[in-house]
Amino acid sequence: MIERVNQLGSDAPEGGGLPRGRSVAVWSLDTTLRRVGGRAVDGAWTVLDAGERDRAERLVRAADRQRYLASHLGLRILLGGCLGLAPEEVSLVREDCPCCGGPHGRPAVAGGAVHFSLSHSGDLAYFAFAGTPVGVDVEETPGASAMADVLSSLHPDETAELTALPAPERRAALGRLWSRKEAYLKGTGTGLAKGLADPYIGAAPVPGPLPGWTLADLPAPAGYAAALAVADPAPGRGRTG
Repeated sequence: MIERVNQLGSDAPEGGGLPRGRSVAVWSLDTTLRRVGGRAVDGAWTVLDAGERDRAERLVRAADRQRYLASHLGLRILLGGCLGLAPEEVSLVREDCPCCGGPHGRPAVAGGAVHFSLSHSGDLAYFAFAGTPVGVDVEETPGASAMADVLSSLHPDETAELTALPAPERRAALGRLWSRKEAYLKGTGTGLAKGLADPYIGAAPVPGPLPGWTLADLPAPAGYAAALAVADPAPGRGRTG
């Protein structure tokens, strides 16, 4: 589905516009950069909205604040390129939660012209843009303690797949599985509200099928795993763009 991940760096990105047809655009960002997409990260406070600024201010560690500001500045720059707007003009909202109906579902653009997803882990952020609901996730390879904590929370078949692997292969396989599952759950908007057991996605080199969705692993640097989930277009309904 995606063979190339675009790199958002210090300079303004090239291209833009809404995703066309079944296309999906995926970008990655080194969140330690002091300049993102042609703008200084220190100046992101004037670009972000009140909610984003509040969340950034609540981050105690400077490194965490830097990652947050860089990734959200990058998101607004890329969304602005899709919509033909300045980054500070992009209006972000929350969809209704599919679990409880509350206003804390998937992040969205006001008006719904494009669907997007943002994920960050370690010093890396991934962004995805599409004409239908989309989820992206990037994960650092989990440590041994994470393996022990998560293993019993997965689908029983996934737990069996991981425990059957040689010990040196399990952490990378868990990272691959975790990124797939998070990408799908972000795409649906449910997040982790219903836990990790369902649906079955699998830790094998090829993910298991998900009705109504296309799921694929993404290229990622050593020590990371990344995945993308995109809702299939509904019958008889065209995609945005």
